[in-house]
Amino acid sequence: MSKQLPVAAMDACCSPLAREPLAPAQAVELAKIFKAISDPIRLRLLSLIASHAGGEACVCDLTDAFDVTGPTISHHLKVLRESGLIDGERRGTWVYYRVHPEVLSRLSTVLTPAGRAAVIST
Repeated sequence: MSKQLPVAAMDACCSPLAREPLAPAQAVELAKIFKAISDPIRLRLLSLIASHAGGEACVCDLTDAFDVTGPTISHHLKVLRESGLIDGERRGTWVYYRVHPEVLSRLSTVLTPAGRAAVIST
C-alpha cells in the first residue's frame, strides 16, 4: 500500500487560512506536504521537475544538479512522491517524474490571504 497522500484528500483544504481555521485532519495533511518541501534539496528537485521541458524530468537529468549521491536523490524523490507532490513513471531503466500542479495550486490557495487572488511574481 502506498504512503502517498491522495490528491483527492486535498480537496477539503482549499480555503485560505485567513478565512477559516484548518480542521485537525487538514492540518495533518498539509503539514506532510510542507514538511516535504521544507528541505532545500527537495524544494530544488520540485522546482527542477516543474520547470523541465515537457513538464517531466528523468532522474538522470536531476542527479547532476546536486553534490549528493544517487541514493540521497532517490530518498528525496521518494519523500516528494509520498507527499503527493510528484509522480514517477518507469521507462526502461529510468524513472521520469512530473509535478501534480493541482497540489501546488491547493497549497497556494491555502496560503493566499482571504479575499485576494494568488499572485505569482516572476
